[in-house]
Amino acid sequence: MKWTGVMPAITTCFDAKLAVDHAFVAEHCRWLLDHGCSGIFALGSLGEGATLAFEEKREILRTCVKAVHGRGPAIAAISALSTADAVALAESAAGAGCDGLMVLPPYVYKGSWREMKAHVAAVFHATPLACMLYNNPIAYGTDFLPEQVQDLASEHKNFEAVKESSADVRRVSAIRALVGDRIAISVGVDDAVVEAVGVGATGWVAGLANALPRESVELFSLAIRGERDEASELYRWFLPLLRMDTTYDFVQLIKLVQAEAGMGNTRVRPPRLELVGSELEQARAVVRGALQSRPQALACAALPHAR
Repeated sequence: MKWTGVMPAITTCFDAKLAVDHAFVAEHCRWLLDHGCSGIFALGSLGEGATLAFEEKREILRTCVKAVHGRGPAIAAISALSTADAVALAESAAGAGCDGLMVLPPYVYKGSWREMKAHVAAVFHATPLACMLYNNPIAYGTDFLPEQVQDLASEHKNFEAVKESSADVRRVSAIRALVGDRIAISVGVDDAVVEAVGVGATGWVAGLANALPRESVELFSLAIRGERDEASELYRWFLPLLRMDTTYDFVQLIKLVQAEAGMGNTRVRPPRLELVGSELEQARAVVRGALQSRPQALACAALPHAR
């Protein structure tokens, strides 16, 4: 398992009845790989995993695995209210053919380190699949500190990576100082990608890549190669969109960018609701302005599909 490159946390496309559109999910996965992404994450926060039934999750994973078909890893986000449900989902992901797991803390419950350690350890033990720990204290209220990451790494061989979404890029270097190259680190906050790469992140679990994979891959590649001037120029153009990944309505916003770019629709499942009124118009103006000033070489390379 290589936890490197740009791997989108994919959105889940719904049809007019808000059922999962498996045909589009498969097309989307293939399109992302065609445009340079190195793998995909399914069922995460951006994938509206909390609104999906267990069987829907299983079928989405099967769709993704079949679509990726060895071209890159298909990774399942494992999140649930209970440890038992998280373990069951991990086992189901392994059965569906996934290449790895991204393990989240339990939804809603904000427990002690002893409890959080026991939860993620149970998921790590559930399968032999390589595992990434998802640290997002802003969204989930649970903060896996660098010392705790070190503790887990010393006890679990299949714990291989961290998605660091604390929005504090110092965490990347702090983890590196404790575990070296033992744990791969991916940035999970779109508008901190260049900064995180600068202090040692080697992967990007990306949001806006759902709509703009070419630009995402190019930005990440420039940052990895240390081409600062070129990276800064592209970053300045991209930032108004990348910042949409770090707001409470990030799912609606990213799906809006997809729709405007011609690769998806804006449907979300309640309790989320589609943007309306001035909120929609303001967001749409930002998106359309960015797309109109899109770097020409990358725009010409894109092959969007309306949906």
